[in-house]
Order: sequence, then structure tokens, then C-alpha cells
Amino acid sequence: MSQSTGQDLGQSTTQNANQAPNGQFQSPDASQRMKPANRAMPNTMTSGSTKASAADYTLQIVAYAIAFLIIFLAAYYLVTRKKVIIQPGNGKFLILSLLGVGLLLRISLATLMTGHPFDLNTFKNWATTAANNFSQFYQGRNASDYPPLYIYVLFLIGKIGSISALSPYFTLLLKLPSIVADIATSFLIYKLAKKYLALEISILLAAFYIFDPAVLINSTIWGQVDSFFTLIIVAAVVLLSEKKIALASVLFTAAVLMKPQGIIFLPVLFFELIRRKNLTSWLKVFISALVTTLVVVLPFSLNMNGLWIFKLFASTLAEYPYASVNAFNFFSLLGANFAKDAGTLFVLSYHNWGLIAIVMITAFSWFVFIKGKSRINASAVALLLIDGVFTFSTRMHERYLFPAVALSILTFIYLRDKRLILLAAGYSTTIYINTHYVLYETLSGINSVSYGPILIVTSLLNVLMFVCLLKVLYDAAHRERRGWSRVSSPRVLS
Repeated sequence: MSQSTGQDLGQSTTQNANQAPNGQFQSPDASQRMKPANRAMPNTMTSGSTKASAADYTLQIVAYAIAFLIIFLAAYYLVTRKKVIIQPGNGKFLILSLLGVGLLLRISLATLMTGHPFDLNTFKNWATTAANNFSQFYQGRNASDYPPLYIYVLFLIGKIGSISALSPYFTLLLKLPSIVADIATSFLIYKLAKKYLALEISILLAAFYIFDPAVLINSTIWGQVDSFFTLIIVAAVVLLSEKKIALASVLFTAAVLMKPQGIIFLPVLFFELIRRKNLTSWLKVFISALVTTLVVVLPFSLNMNGLWIFKLFASTLAEYPYASVNAFNFFSLLGANFAKDAGTLFVLSYHNWGLIAIVMITAFSWFVFIKGKSRINASAVALLLIDGVFTFSTRMHERYLFPAVALSILTFIYLRDKRLILLAAGYSTTIYINTHYVLYETLSGINSVSYGPILIVTSLLNVLMFVCLLKVLYDAAHRERRGWSRVSSPRVLS
């Protein structure tokens, strides 16, 4: 299934937000799935109290976003002008303090704000079902259409949440894996940046990610799992860039087994295999991917058809046949949000235009990777793929661009082009607006964003940022083609 809004998760149960659900997961009927074009949510979602909570949530998160912008701009000015010098001995204490504050902030907000009702209730049902009957999770007509990797996490949450003393904290437990993933991703950014950049900029980049409103709203407020997915992708890209292709293969495979969007990033691994021209590397990747798949999939395969996992992915990828599903991208800019992707645009269907875009984006990604002649371009290619596919492909949901924030920071660390910092800020802005707007509409009882100024401006910004990214990576590819890499002299503040 596609991982997006509450209906995208496939369920619209209405259980208490802090109570662990009982019984088996129920498959949604047609009335519960996401509907196109401004159809309202069920009445349980449109009460006055829900609308009031939506307004309160909006005021708080907007105030936080403004405060973040002011503080980050001030910090960036002080660091880049070298008005702040951090002694090496203080770096560890400072980064741990920032991560600790980020963790406490998330836990506090996670308990104050319930999150996306459909998504969280679905996760609760899945967690309880997995805890009660793990091996048969995918069997029967009520089977989930979510890929299997994250079911292991939900299994643990279901077991912990079944303890009576912890049952009132079930919502927090569901949000906790993504919250921890935010902290881990930020720390990974810090460790990598410290190898190539000055300590001050390393801490600034980590702080930017951990306090970024676009990151915070996804994991802590909405309660989604994109942060967990992004951590896997970021770790895979770093491992690939650091010559650990077998471990990278494990994580790329894990990403696909968590979300179908993981397929978007597979060309990164494929390009590196071609660059190496080494049969041993191909064997390492194949064996690593096969073992990972078997370990994750086999526990669910008892009494199942041998091809069940392929059928699961096929049904998932075909589940929402729309040009855009609340994604502020090129097709939404054309007014095609929730338009059937079989609809025609200049002779071809939206779906076919999306396929053409994927082919062209992948081809340019190959150009960037091979012309750069360096494994450090893995992060750049990963960024280009997710940005391009989100912006110009069909069936995209509002949160699918989420990994771009972390990947743009990684790409800056490796290439040290200041324009990538601006792009990271730009992605943060558009992802935050898209996520916030969709969540607010959901809490107000609307599941399809209407064509208006916010959608138009944000979609246009995403298109323009993709064009800017093309320029940045084209320049980087030609720099390295001349034999000079921005990473060649480490620990420089750029």
C-alpha cells in the first residue's frame, strides 16, 4: 500500500487515541478509503472539538516554525562569520545536549498532540494484530497491505503496549521509533560532517535537522514513520559512500521492504555496481539483498502463496491511481490533485508522463554519478531521484519528499556547495507547508486539498528547486570531471 495520509494507510477506525486496540485488524471498505476531490471525512472527524484542536495545533506549530527560522538564521550568521568558535573538547557535550533537548521536546509534544487520527489508529490496530498473531499477520481477507519490515517494530510496540501500566502511553509508543530515528539521523549528520567540515558547521547542520519544523511535524505531531525510513536511506547512502557496499545493500533492501518508495533509491546502488566493474561486488550485493529479504519475509510466509510478497507490492503500487495525492508538485500545479492518472495531458496520460519523467530523471542521475567519477555522488543521486520523482511522477503523496532534507545536507557535506544549504532550507519549507496544510485539512474534516494560493506557490517552489538542483549537480559533475573534488580537503568551513 502507499504510505501517506490516514486513508492511504487504509483504515479509518475511531478508537480512543490513547487506548490499545483489541482484536484483529479490519480491512477497510470502500467508504473508508481516500476519496478524490474534496470529499469530507466521516462525521467523527468534523466535530467542533476536533476543529478547535486543529486551530490550536496550527498556532503552536507556526509559532515554533517562526522561532526556528529566526534562531537558525542568527546561528548561521554567527558560525559562517566565525563569531562563534567551539573548542574541540566541548563539541561532544554540545551535540549531546542538543540531541537531548530535541528528544525531550519531541516526547513533550508527542504527548500533547494526538496526531493524525487515521494513521495512528491504523498503526495501533496493526501493532495489536502483530502482537497477537505475528506469523499470520498477512493472512485472510483482513490482511494489511503494508510491507513487512515495519511490522516487526509494530509487533514490539504491541507487546509493550499490552502491558496495562503502559497502555495509556500507546500513542507515544507509536511515535517513539520515528522520534528516535530523528535523533539518530541528526547524530549521523554530525559524525559525517565532522570528518569533512569544521566543528561549528557540523553542530549547526545537526541542530538544523533535529529542530527542523518539517521533521518535527512528521514524526512528533503527525505520528508517521518517514523518519524511520529516512534513517535507513541516509545510513545506506553513507555506507555506500564509505565503500561498505554489502552493508549498504542490506539497508537499501530494508528500505524497499519498509516502503515501496525505497525502490526510487535502488539506482544509486546499481550505479555504484556499474562503476566498480567488479563481479565480487555484484555477488556481495546479491547475497546481502537475498538474505535480508528472506530474513524479513519468511516469518510471514507460512501457508502463504510463494509470490505473496510480489502481489503485495503490486497491489500497493496500484492502490491510488491519481496524478497527485495531496503532493504539492508539478501535477498539482496543473490542477490535477486527485485527478485520475489515466486522464490525458497533451496526448499522453498523466501516468505515462510520470513514467517518462522517471526515465529522464534516472538518466540524468546516471550522468551525475558517472561524470563525477566518485562514490561521494551517491547522496547527490539519491537526492536527485527523490526530488525528481516526487515533483514529476504520479501517485505522489504529501510526505514523499521528506528524505530530501537529510539527503541535501549529506550532499552538502560531500560536495560543499553552499547552494545545497539553501536547497535544504527550501525543502524544509515546502515539506513543512505541504505536511502542515494536509494535516490541518484532515483535522478539519477535509481529505483533498483544494486548488488555491498555498498549493500553487508551494508546488511552483518545488518545481523551481528541482531546476536549481539540476544546475548544482551539473556544475558539481563538471568540477569533478576536471579532477577536483570538494571533499578532497577535509574539515573546512564552506
